[in-house]
Amino acid sequence: MLTEFLAVGIGGFVGSCFRYAISRGMSGLPAISEFPYATLVSNVIAGFLIGLITVLSEDSDVITARQKLMLTTGMLGGLSTFSTFSMETIRMIQHGHEINALGNIILNISLSLFGVILGMALGRYIAKGI
Repeated sequence: MLTEFLAVGIGGFVGSCFRYAISRGMSGLPAISEFPYATLVSNVIAGFLIGLITVLSEDSDVITARQKLMLTTGMLGGLSTFSTFSMETIRMIQHGHEINALGNIILNISLSLFGVILGMALGRYIAKGI
């Protein structure tokens, strides 16, 4: 049980660092301050990866149960961020940017779901070749 907690903790550390790197890397881009692109990118990447990892762990022996736990609960839990998405959306509404808030909601949900679908498709393709 302790090893599972350590796996999740290590994965969470890695995912959180990736999330921070994405935010830092995108902070210098034009118009970033007007829309939370870094959160969107983090969530879509996490959606894609959770689809890929889940299928590979279920349809092949490439990813073990403990590795899946570390990667999904840990790393992707640290990478994706529903709470930040929620706060950024509320802040946009509070500052009178309702259209941006609506766009943020639509883009985060639809692109993250699409990312999961693409990740699952890639996982199936990889699993068939193994």
